[in-house]
Amino acid sequence: MQLEFHQVDAFATQPFSGNPAMVYRLQHWLDDELMQRIAAEHNLAETAFMVKEGAAWHIRWFTPAAEVPLCGHATLASAYVLFELYAEPGEVIDFTCLSGRLQVARAGNKLVLDFPLRPVQPYDLRAEVEQALGQPVQQVLALHERQGVQELLAILPSEAAVRACTPDLAAVARLPGLGLLISAPGEQHDFVSRYFAPAIGINEDPVTGSTHCMLTPYWAQVLGKQSLSAYQCSARGGELHCELHGERVKIAGQAVLVASGRLHLPA
Repeated sequence: MQLEFHQVDAFATQPFSGNPAMVYRLQHWLDDELMQRIAAEHNLAETAFMVKEGAAWHIRWFTPAAEVPLCGHATLASAYVLFELYAEPGEVIDFTCLSGRLQVARAGNKLVLDFPLRPVQPYDLRAEVEQALGQPVQQVLALHERQGVQELLAILPSEAAVRACTPDLAAVARLPGLGLLISAPGEQHDFVSRYFAPAIGINEDPVTGSTHCMLTPYWAQVLGKQSLSAYQCSARGGELHCELHGERVKIAGQAVLVASGRLHLPA
């Protein structure tokens, strides 16, 4: 059996920047174990699998180590593949996933993600987070879901502190949740961030769309504005335009195809 795949750099305007994702458009679902093994073989932050179910595309995302409930950059990459390579009709693609309904719409040369807001609350874990980061933090917040803490957010005093951070990844992996997000006011953008998730096989994610569903409402309240410019200052880097719309967050970016091929599986 052969499966067609496409590698796309999301939140990027040129190859080898932004965040790479692998995308599979399937006719039917594969076994969960097989999808996890495929994601581990590609060894990218996320591999996305899509199957058409009714009018929407059901989408699932796997890191090299685990399935995750929400992923922005791989959704952007998947919409790019559907629009540009498979000629998906219309201007909006509907997705369903573990986190509910998602949409991606064309807007000029950008694609706009329409994702659910993910509110954070103060969380008493400052000492452990400071030890993992090796520097003081101003505040620690957490995204809580039914399973408990889903993500941690640490607010740092400056963009320089975010860029200079060299966390103890083993200590980060021991913290609750999938990963640790750090953020601060930006020098040329409204805010900057970085994201570390070694517990699920991602030491540092280059550009993370889903975390901006937490960052956008937080910084919208702090800065008193609904439309914000963001930059994830990883080694590859990525620029995002974020807007708060009630209980939804819209995140705009571009994408670039860098490779296509076929995966060969035993019959």
